[in-house]
Order: sequence, then C-alpha cells, then structure tokens
Amino acid sequence: MLFSKLAVAYLFFGGAGAGTCAVMGVLECANLGRYGTRATYRTTKKSQPRLIRWVRSNLRVPHELLSRGWVLCLVLLAGDLLDSERVFPETAQALSKALASIPCPVFIAPGNHDFYGPRSVWTALDWPENVHIFDELEQVELPGCTLWGRAFSDPHQAACPLEGIAVPDDGRLHLAVLHGNVGGAEGDYGPITPGDIAASGLDYLALGHVHQTSGLQREGETFWAYPGCPEGRGFDETGEKGVLYLEAEPGRVTAQFVPLAKVRYEIFTVDITGPEGALSNIREALPGRTRDLVGRLILTGEGQAPDLANLELMLAPEFYGLTIIDRTRMPQDLWARREEDALTGLFLQAMWDKCQAAPDDPVCQLAARYGLAALEGGEEL
Repeated sequence: MLFSKLAVAYLFFGGAGAGTCAVMGVLECANLGRYGTRATYRTTKKSQPRLIRWVRSNLRVPHELLSRGWVLCLVLLAGDLLDSERVFPETAQALSKALASIPCPVFIAPGNHDFYGPRSVWTALDWPENVHIFDELEQVELPGCTLWGRAFSDPHQAACPLEGIAVPDDGRLHLAVLHGNVGGAEGDYGPITPGDIAASGLDYLALGHVHQTSGLQREGETFWAYPGCPEGRGFDETGEKGVLYLEAEPGRVTAQFVPLAKVRYEIFTVDITGPEGALSNIREALPGRTRDLVGRLILTGEGQAPDLANLELMLAPEFYGLTIIDRTRMPQDLWARREEDALTGLFLQAMWDKCQAAPDDPVCQLAARYGLAALEGGEEL
C-alpha cells in the first residue's frame, strides 16, 4: 500500500504535509499574481527588479513549509502565475530559477491570463527538468496516484475543463489540477457545474481562478477546492490568507486551514455618532493588532465632519497601510435650518430633497457639508 494516502496542503500558494501514514505531499497553487498587475508584459522595465524579488520570495514558500517538517513530493500550479502570455525575460528567468529550486516535480496548468500558446512563456523558455507544463488534456502516472491536467489555450474557454477525463475504477488515487470557474454551465472561463465535478470520478480536484478560498467542498464522491491567494492584493481579497492542509486517500479527504499571509487587507465600518469622538470610537472597533493590516476605515453616523487628516496622522503609524473614508451625515439640527428664509435655507432644502431621494449616496452628504461651509465662511460642518 505504498503511497496509498496522499497529504495535500494548498492555497493559492500552498503547502504540503504528511499526516499519519502519509508519505507523499502536494503543494497546490493558483493565480500567483501580485502588485495588482501581477508579473505582466505591460509592467515597466523600472518595476522589474521588484517583481523579480517578489517571484523569488513567494516561491520560497514551499521551503518554509518544509521547515515545518512537512513532506513535499509534488507541486501543482493551477494557472495564472502571470497576467499575460508574454512577460519580460528577466521575470521568466526568475520564475524558472525559483521553480528549479523546489526539490520535487512541479506541474503547471496554465490559466486564462497566462494561457498556453505559441508566443507564451511556456513555449518560449527551456524550463527546468522538474517542471511539467500541461497543454492538451493529459494524465501522468505517479507512484500510487494519477494526475490529470490541461491548459487554457486562449484567454477565453467555453468548454468545461473536466471534459474528457475518464477515471477508471482501479483503486488508485486520482487527482486533477485545472483552471476553471465553478458555477453555471455557461461562461468564458472554463465553466464547471457541480454535476460535472460529481461525474468526474476524481478523488480530488485542485482548482485555480477564484482568489477567495472556498474551503473543502464535495460533489458526489469528489472533493474539490479553490485554495485562495496567499496574500491579499486589494480590498476585494480581505481576511486571512494561507494554505489548506489536506490529507487524502481514495474516498476520503480532510482539511485544515493554515494561515501564512504576512499582510492582510481589512475593511472596518465605524459609527462615530456620540460624544466620545471619532478617534475613541475607531480604536474601540479595531482589533488589538493592526500593524500587519492594510486597513480601510469607513466612518458612518451623524455629527460634525471628522478631521480626516488628524485621524490619519494618529492612526496610520499603527497600520501597514491605511485609508479613511468619510460617509457620515450632517446633524439633524443643521437640516432644520432649511426652513430659514435665506440662501442657506434654500440650499439646505434643495440638498435635503436630493439626500432623501438617495439616502445611501455619500456624495449628497458631502455636497451638503461643503456647500454649507462655503456659504457660511468656509468652516466645514
């Protein structure tokens, strides 16, 4: 029963480990881009050194996991390592060198951003011997398990990436690494339905494309997951990021989330209504440690306009990065002045009507504040 159980850890930059009786580890990764634009051909030459440092740093993650004593025998990259089929040679060479340093075979299933094509980096470079890049549907026989994979050959793909996979009933562990979008039967990014997964016959399906971790899912007898990204790149990727540690054997998969991100994006909505003051209310709403957070504070409630510059001066040193957005409302007693028989009253009545028509539009509130301030000598209310 050698290799009868497989230990898998993955995120969108994953890890691997060995549990009880586990003798084989898999690192599954996907959507490996960073800096918002990822490592694209459009990136300027000036930014290349930073991108190269990032590639080297991020692809050292397997070694960090190995230092924990976890076994790593296989690395799966589920597409979108890059944001274009073309990259600067320096970036490609840095990626190649980093992959070569991983002490096990690496399997790559190119995605919609870095699709496999005649001009792509996948065909233009001589990759290290330990790197295998999928093109058309292919199955690779490994000790104790079978790995299936295929690449996107175009930025858009209407066919289900599971199409053509026929898993035999041979008692072996069957895995697949693919790029695709679980949802409906139609779409441009490798649409996959829950029924497709259930009918695949796979034991585990490692997917790339979605940047949020899905947690371990199951359709029929097939387990699957999106690992999510190792570190958020914006406020659409908030929360803890890391690896999903899995132990797998035919018919059974267990999972444990292992956080690895050094920096997280978080959004905090804080009501600053009341006599305590904005700073006090903000501090009460924040978690104990914020130095590893890129934070966005959205201020709500009713009262005088907060002093954003002063708040940022006080709070920014406590964060990795910080932006503050004012969505507070003017006090009701100021709105009562719309009854005044003067220009101020006419202005407030007009703004009142607009704010009532769009109560959730922060622009109306800001227009009322700054307009009133302009009418009354420039003091912000």
